[in-house]
Amino acid sequence: MTIRIDRRSLILTGTLGLGAYAIPGFAQTAAADGFTHNVASGEPGATSMLLWTRYAGRGDSAKLRVEVSESADFAKVVAGGEAITGPWRDWTVKIVVTGLKPATRYHYRFVAPDGSASPLGRTRTLPEGNAARFGIAIFSCSNIGFGYFNAYAHAAARDDIDLAVHLGDYIYEYPHGYYPSADQAVTSRLPLPATEIVHLADYRLRYASYRADPDLQALHAAKPMLIQWDDHESANDSWEGGAQNHNSDKEGDWNARRAAAMQAWREWMPVSDEPWKAYEIGTLATLFRTETRLLGRTRPYSAAPFLMADDPLAALKAFRDGAWQDPAMTMMGWEQEAWIAAELKRSVRAGTRWQVAGFGTIMGRQVAPKQAMDWLKPDAPEIAKRYVKAGVTLAALGLPTNLDNWGGYPAARARFLKSAQAANANLVVLSGDSHNAWAYDLAQDGRPAGVEFAGHAVTSPGYESSTAADPKAIARALVETNAELKWCDTSRRGYMALTLTPDQVRNDWLFADTIRQRTPAASIGHSATVRRGRNVMA
Repeated sequence: MTIRIDRRSLILTGTLGLGAYAIPGFAQTAAADGFTHNVASGEPGATSMLLWTRYAGRGDSAKLRVEVSESADFAKVVAGGEAITGPWRDWTVKIVVTGLKPATRYHYRFVAPDGSASPLGRTRTLPEGNAARFGIAIFSCSNIGFGYFNAYAHAAARDDIDLAVHLGDYIYEYPHGYYPSADQAVTSRLPLPATEIVHLADYRLRYASYRADPDLQALHAAKPMLIQWDDHESANDSWEGGAQNHNSDKEGDWNARRAAAMQAWREWMPVSDEPWKAYEIGTLATLFRTETRLLGRTRPYSAAPFLMADDPLAALKAFRDGAWQDPAMTMMGWEQEAWIAAELKRSVRAGTRWQVAGFGTIMGRQVAPKQAMDWLKPDAPEIAKRYVKAGVTLAALGLPTNLDNWGGYPAARARFLKSAQAANANLVVLSGDSHNAWAYDLAQDGRPAGVEFAGHAVTSPGYESSTAADPKAIARALVETNAELKWCDTSRRGYMALTLTPDQVRNDWLFADTIRQRTPAASIGHSATVRRGRNVMA
């Protein structure tokens, strides 16, 4: 049964949540009209900011205004605006305020028709001109059922973080009991609806569940955030025309599901409608928000048909020498490829020190070590055993473990890296998706092209869920097997913190003490740096 979200949706959500959903604060924020999910900011500029809230009105619509001030007492309101919302956009509100000052912290609040005010939010505009330092917290893969969002809480409390970036898998589409399974789940954190999300009402309710989390609310209320989707905001391993986790006989038309996923995401996230965009952090960096899933991505190949062929090795060799290298395969789509190549050149010509690109999936070349089967737990799930065995077979022929990330699109990867080299960019790639932590020196045609800092999950499990081997031994074997890989960790959850300065970029991988209890404790587990003009890690 599909629950329809209308003007009574939050009352309905709250009714269900009281019995089935125990995220702290969920019932309080969802069980009544009014401001239900705190506030958020995003799409930062030097003089502008997008501000978000959700207000469930009692009639057919509601007009809200937003106030912005440099002081928490709002003694002087320096910017604002008004917007009308209603059930057609799930009562969410987005207003872009302008006329702000660069590199300035602001307080903001929304005011309802009855005079009630939203919780107070804080945000910060981007710098203009020369900037000495800028800090970014980077997140991905936040499956609420696996544990607490302690990474969000830790970053929200930091004064040295100017911006949050989420690289995708902000929510997950699965039904209860699948991922996580019943024995893996923190049962008090199972989101609504209990079924797989397919329709617009489903996606809206799933976002309402996630956005009720107090630590996610705290992060949104404390920092501006740039957000891009990966696959689980729609369905696993999605592409332009479908997804691994979409069966038209069961779940209906893919285009309808994709449209529903995109609409709910745009309603509930503090984002513009632009699918990709460049943000100028003064002369320090250009940060690129990209789209690599739903608008232009070619269907990824699966290794399964080749492995099940009468002669698997011959089939894989033919694939390696043919279809795998097809230049028609694209991750971003041709329009976005041309855009980012031109933007890299523009950024460098403007004298911007760094070019930072966020992607949903990993770009670094990676194959499975020969001994990978020895890492598995004796009782590892059969799917894990098949995946690792397939990876070892692919590696023997020089093929990557994962054909769904940039490893399955070598021609597209080469085009992007060549465009960075042609622009003489100081390229830093940020990526998520894998649930594990990685650092790569990216090369093209035997020359350095940039570095990649790939982030571990906020909660979603990594290698540790199926392996019994010492994580240090696993990391050592992976680094020894893969020339571009310089460091990795396959056993811990958390987030990354990137520090930009004019001549050096440093990335810290922070690991949460735990995700099974709610505590914001975390510490730096590894750091890597790259100096300007090098395009390799120091």
